[in-house]
Amino acid sequence: MASLTVPATVPSPAEDCEQLRKAFEGWGTNEALIISILAHRNASQRRLIRETYARIYGQMLLKSLNDEISGDFERAVILWTLDPAERDAMLANEALRNWKPANRTLIEIACARTSTQLFAVRQAYHALFKRSLEEDVAAHTTATFRKLLVPLVSSYRYEGPEVNMKLAKSEAKILHDKISHKAYDHEDLIRILTTRSKAQLIATLNQFNNEFGSAFNKNLKSDPKDEFLASLRAAVRCFCCPERYFAKVARVAIKGLGTDENALTRVITTRAEVDLQLIKEAYMKRTSVPLDRAVAGDTSGDYERMLIALLGA
Repeated sequence: MASLTVPATVPSPAEDCEQLRKAFEGWGTNEALIISILAHRNASQRRLIRETYARIYGQMLLKSLNDEISGDFERAVILWTLDPAERDAMLANEALRNWKPANRTLIEIACARTSTQLFAVRQAYHALFKRSLEEDVAAHTTATFRKLLVPLVSSYRYEGPEVNMKLAKSEAKILHDKISHKAYDHEDLIRILTTRSKAQLIATLNQFNNEFGSAFNKNLKSDPKDEFLASLRAAVRCFCCPERYFAKVARVAIKGLGTDENALTRVITTRAEVDLQLIKEAYMKRTSVPLDRAVAGDTSGDYERMLIALLGA
């Protein structure tokens, strides 16, 4: 369930562009007007606004936004205004240019999108960076992570509900065998996690739990500091229960002395049109605090108002 709220009657793209232009003119920028428009338009409506703005004013809307606003507010607005595939492509490129084993952005993109959406991300990456996502992943990641991430971002999983229980039982045993021997990067384990459909993988993991008495992910906690094991756990959680995964990302971003604005912005801008309502429910169940209240307590100004608007206020 999306958290995005769109008015029952939406102005034409030309009218929205006129109002945005007014927000940019004069001595100061009208940030509230920018939020009132862009934070309440869906992806197709935002795309029309961008196209119309370029046609009327001869300038890219993203360039105008970049000139007029700054900081965390600018990042949130820019990411939100992009097409979802372009946004993911830019996030992936950013993650690769500054790649660290603890960065889960690539896993989120590969495991929390549909096959069609992930294919669109790869196309957008081609168009934006004149390289393939797969070759950049191979070039910027290290050996063990490369074995996992290249097939993850390259996959085009079957989306249907069919399940082969005989296969689920046999592959549950394969997973158990590899984990028992601590062969976490074995090609069979990687193959199962990166190629099977969601329905098939969930059946396999359920079979693993039933036959061996513990959840697959719990067997990947032998070394809490091992980032590769953490990546495997993240891939499974992202794939099987994305709302709980992203609720945890938001929780970790908010708790502590400082806020991880990049992680918080990524969760809200990428999930507002997908399942942010479910993420809010998972966050509330885990912390007993509404996510919008937690965000309001840890952010401020126009950045806070943008995130709160995307959360459904």
